[in-house]
Amino acid sequence: MLEAAAAFVAWLGASALVLADGRRGQALGLALIAVGLAVLAWPASMAFGAVAIAAGGLVGVVRCWGSGTSTWGIMPAGSTPRLVMCIASGLLGLWLALSVTTGPGASLRFAVLVVLGLMGGRILMSKEAPVVMTAIAAFALALGAAPGLAAGSSGPVPAIVAGLVAAGVTFVPASRPAVPPSTRSEKDGA
Repeated sequence: MLEAAAAFVAWLGASALVLADGRRGQALGLALIAVGLAVLAWPASMAFGAVAIAAGGLVGVVRCWGSGTSTWGIMPAGSTPRLVMCIASGLLGLWLALSVTTGPGASLRFAVLVVLGLMGGRILMSKEAPVVMTAIAAFALALGAAPGLAAGSSGPVPAIVAGLVAAGVTFVPASRPAVPPSTRSEKDGA
């Protein structure tokens, strides 16, 4: 029951991250993803990896809180296609995790599938650097938890690397958009 709840929390976090344009909504989404994936990685004999995923996600959340617009920005105008994508990916991921694939770890399969799918979509559709960096951090966390699906897990190394990537990508400086020449001369008073 705890694993199913953690998988739902990871999907909810990925959906919040897809639906939010403000830094508070982004931080909430990344926090939910980190908590959900850390809880799911723990029973997969990756206790140290689960701590690394949670720590990397926490650093990413703190850095995310300080970048972007200072609003929640959840469901801004024109976000209906993103809402449909969140619901459809959740249903598709649930179907794949429970019906198509077999074996233990259905909750982790579901969480990894929906987080990777939604973050891939968010990376491709976003134009703002802080949003893309937050989505990349969540993508890395999902990749770090994925080795827990294998019977002969490679240990905590992928999760540690994912935690480091999730924490480090938020420190990448975002470039400012170029000012077109016509507005530059008006702005400088020329």
